[in-house]
Amino acid sequence: MVDLTELKRMEVDRLRAMAAAGAIPRARLEQAQAELSDAVDNMILRRTLYGTVRVEDFTKEQADDMIAAAQRLVDRQQERYERSKELVEQGVIARANLSPMLEDLEFRRKALDLANYRAKLVDDLAQYARAEEAADSDYSNMPLRTGRIIERFNGLGVFSDREYARISSAFQLKFAHPLPVSAWGETATHRALGFDHRGRVDIALNPDQREGIWLLSYLKIQKIPYFAFRAAVPGKATAPHIHLGPPSLRLRLAD
Repeated sequence: MVDLTELKRMEVDRLRAMAAAGAIPRARLEQAQAELSDAVDNMILRRTLYGTVRVEDFTKEQADDMIAAAQRLVDRQQERYERSKELVEQGVIARANLSPMLEDLEFRRKALDLANYRAKLVDDLAQYARAEEAADSDYSNMPLRTGRIIERFNGLGVFSDREYARISSAFQLKFAHPLPVSAWGETATHRALGFDHRGRVDIALNPDQREGIWLLSYLKIQKIPYFAFRAAVPGKATAPHIHLGPPSLRLRLAD
């Protein structure tokens, strides 16, 4: 079965031959090429922005491709809208033709906003992973005026789904909203940095905010291991977060 993108590509090839022969105006070919480009970029968004891929499984390249596709869709529609406005001012087309074009432009802008937000989550995950990489190297010599940038608590060294269920239930009962989980288990970024993040969970909380303070206290009482990252680690651009579980293990590379 031929998909929509392939059909549009075939149409562009047909119109290109006709334009070369002078059978159609060049503008008709350019319109078809723009529609093909839209179809290609929408396919990228269906796979990334609207697909079933977890944020944790995104690579930076995929996030960059997603934003670039969403931006191109906005730019092309903006160009169409500006050209149509000129035609309205010249009396060539009715002003009513602008409404659906503007609605489409607004939809694409919202998709771009969503793509940027999703890419920000991917970037945060990368920052969390780099912070854990720094902590793996040396977490004890990173002082901060109000305490350590990285706080480590070994507890009993045990963290499992059972412990997470208890933490999640207690947090939900206390704050009436779920734990803001940013990475559950293995992620593409941790793998890229050579870390096995399975059996670990990252929580998007600043350890010094109300919820973070409560969570660290609860983890200590329950003797559950954690890392708390309070600020940027020197040499690493990281966001504050709390890593539940023991340190991530280094992956063994195959020979």
